[in-house]
Amino acid sequence: MQKPPLHKSFLNAFRGVFMMVKTERNFQIELLAFFINLFLIFYLRLTSTDAALILIASEAVLSAEIFNTDIEKLCDIIQPDFDKRIGFIKDIAAGAVVLTAVVSVIIGVVVYWKYIV
Repeated sequence: MQKPPLHKSFLNAFRGVFMMVKTERNFQIELLAFFINLFLIFYLRLTSTDAALILIASEAVLSAEIFNTDIEKLCDIIQPDFDKRIGFIKDIAAGAVVLTAVVSVIIGVVVYWKYIV
């Protein structure tokens, strides 16, 4: 199979992000949190290091949500009917998102604390 041109690969990738924004509620919420963080970075005038920590944590949550959605969709194709083994796999993937979100909140508290207090 021949690889598509580079611009098509980028278009496909951006289509995937757009589909996440359009169809996944949790991704929409996490994207809102990302934009709030962007606003706070500029409003509070975070240092480059602090801004980088916030951006990396935010991006990690968004990426974890994308991977979680991938796993869930793939599991639904493989086994459309209820299967507790598939449920276990989905729970693990969702757990990765929760852990990433919790750590990102902790990072946010640690970083923003010195700017707010």
